[in-house]
Amino acid sequence: MTSAGNDPCTPTCTVAVRALCEFTAKAGDLDLRFTPSPTALEGQEGHALVAARRGPAWQAELPLSGDFGTLRVRGRADGYDMARQRLEEIKTHRGRLDRQPANHRALHWAQLRIYGWLLCAQQGLAEVELALAYLDIGTQQETVFTERAPAAALQAHFEQRCRAYLAWAAQEALHRSDRDRSLETLRFPHPDFRPGQRPLAEAVYKGARAGRCLMAQAPTGIGKTVGTLFPLLKAMPAQRIDRVFFLTAKTSGRAMALHALETLRRSADLPLRTLELVARDKACEHPDRACHGESCPLARGFYDRLGAAREAALALPAWDRETVRALAATHTICPYYLTQELARWSDAVVGDYNHFFDSSALLHGLTATQDWRVALLVDEAHNLVDRARSMYSASLEAASLKRVRDTAPPALRLPLQRLQKRWKALLGAHPEDHQLLAEAPEALLQALQQAHSAIHEHLAEHPTEVDADLQGFLLDTLALTRLAESDGPHSLWDLTRSGLAVTLCLRNVVPAGFLAPRWAAAHSSTLFSATLQPGHYHRELLGLPQDTAQIDVESPFDSGQLAVHIARRLSTRYKDRAASLERIADLIAQQYGERPGHYLAFFSSYDYLEQVLACVEARHPGLPLWRQSRRMSEAEQAAFLARFVPGGRGVGFAVLGGAFAEGIDLPGDRLIGAFVATLGMPQVNPVNEQMRQRIDQLLGHGFDYTYLYPGLQKVVQAAGRVIRTPQDRGVVHLLDERFARREVRALLPAWWSLDGTGGGSTPPTPPG
Repeated sequence: MTSAGNDPCTPTCTVAVRALCEFTAKAGDLDLRFTPSPTALEGQEGHALVAARRGPAWQAELPLSGDFGTLRVRGRADGYDMARQRLEEIKTHRGRLDRQPANHRALHWAQLRIYGWLLCAQQGLAEVELALAYLDIGTQQETVFTERAPAAALQAHFEQRCRAYLAWAAQEALHRSDRDRSLETLRFPHPDFRPGQRPLAEAVYKGARAGRCLMAQAPTGIGKTVGTLFPLLKAMPAQRIDRVFFLTAKTSGRAMALHALETLRRSADLPLRTLELVARDKACEHPDRACHGESCPLARGFYDRLGAAREAALALPAWDRETVRALAATHTICPYYLTQELARWSDAVVGDYNHFFDSSALLHGLTATQDWRVALLVDEAHNLVDRARSMYSASLEAASLKRVRDTAPPALRLPLQRLQKRWKALLGAHPEDHQLLAEAPEALLQALQQAHSAIHEHLAEHPTEVDADLQGFLLDTLALTRLAESDGPHSLWDLTRSGLAVTLCLRNVVPAGFLAPRWAAAHSSTLFSATLQPGHYHRELLGLPQDTAQIDVESPFDSGQLAVHIARRLSTRYKDRAASLERIADLIAQQYGERPGHYLAFFSSYDYLEQVLACVEARHPGLPLWRQSRRMSEAEQAAFLARFVPGGRGVGFAVLGGAFAEGIDLPGDRLIGAFVATLGMPQVNPVNEQMRQRIDQLLGHGFDYTYLYPGLQKVVQAAGRVIRTPQDRGVVHLLDERFARREVRALLPAWWSLDGTGGGSTPPTPPG
């Protein structure tokens, strides 16, 4: 919903037909059995196929609009046959149509009848034929339901829906007016900006005003979160921005954004609705139940109770995870899907990258269907390259296929046997441990699609059964077949064997083509991080617009705060690691002995970490040590960080690029130094080498884009944990001779003063 002018003679609110019906016509259970739905590409192709079957009098994408009081309703009907006076709505689907939940069909009819009245009113028709056409994307067969509808009945239906929506629309328009008025007078929530915050805030504000993309490199510790949120909120009224999406890679970033929004809200008593989006597996109250009313009690009658829950939510200032969970419990509905509904009525949403950039992203979908004007803040944006690659990659594992085949019900044995036959044929044709495929394995993909249809039918026929392996296999392999539709030079097909494990992967290398439409969908986007150099690396891989602006915020810190030492005669290359252990252990102990306090030591892998840790324990017993372990829970991560208390002592061992290498804040003497025993570069292996070669073919800079730049970003992020405020003093040891190379030093922060020391020699005592 968007607001228009204030003239009482004209509509003050505009709503899309789909949004109107989703608000007023949904009823009954939450029911996901008639899913997964076709992809956007499949939907577009399905609509094009149906349009091609119609006659020359058929007009596609017919724009329609009409008013009811202060409400304007608009949308595009899929097609209209002028000769037959037949208005058509097209829906694509998978599987048997007779298994479609009744409330799904009712919603589709509600939309079509709204379009029917808008057409009658626009063209002065006394009646119109309505056709609801369902296209099975698997068989390409159509099922068409029709009704002859008089204009008077359609008008009554239209007015009923509008009346049900108007009170809410008026309430929303008032909220929007109050929100914008408050934001116009919003002041910075602290007595003054930190050094570096003001130029960052000014750049974000100007980017929003110009409606363009901005890359902002700003050092750690200056308060980038509030420094980007404040100016963007200030820009919302003048730029008519409907929503702000703060997107982050990690839980810590989400927590900081929520805290900053709460600080801003409290500072001016802002009527700002903030929402936290969380992953489904973290929000689901009944993971052992299927998502429909016959299985899950929180899905039963979901839409019947949604209205009351939504009204109750408006009385709350912020919708974080625990607040929504409590609200959902009060109204006995699913907290995960309540959160998705609340996204429609929020002003600022904090979520993961995938909530906007993934192929089926909630926020991007709402932006398109609701015609929102949105602004993006992409936190720690150096992570987006790898995350986007993972979003647009998919795989099939032999072990997963075997588990499903071993436990498959009789109805699925034949399609899974066909799939197994194609799988064996593919493996037989590619016997190497790692092999790049010259083209997509079409025969296997066809067998997968047949298996999908059979699995979907089985799940629909057995709604109360929950087979986690079968459902997981379906979702994973659907991702593979869907991504195969958009296969191109940006991705690679490969087969990898490791012992008995065999994996087929469609591996994205350059996600730019997938992300470019997402940037285009936003009014403005700001990507910020302490490590966005070099700019061309991010622009090319992320598909940023050509006119993307870039700012490098000057650091508020000076070289006197941080002693940076390079161990010039030390190699942490894989072949040299055994020889490096004692020298690294002695250097850590020596630095700790000269200035006891808290340190973090970062390593390229858990194995290397354990080897150095054992060496320190053997050579320097009594030194307080603790380690990051594999697959730490959130509670275990919190316990690791809790040891960094003011005035404490000890060395925490962690993995570079992991949970403790960025996004944590340990100011003062909670952390006074760091050791980085690696350049952070990915391992040289067949997968990374084929990525390097493909990037060379597409963009050039294959080695830098695959190895050097990603590695040095991790190093700078980890070292950035040491200096968080202008009062901090500390030391960083870069434990590899390659840090002295000119091309490597050029990627380190300009304010660092590098002072090389021989590996194992006595390092200077840091200032302070």
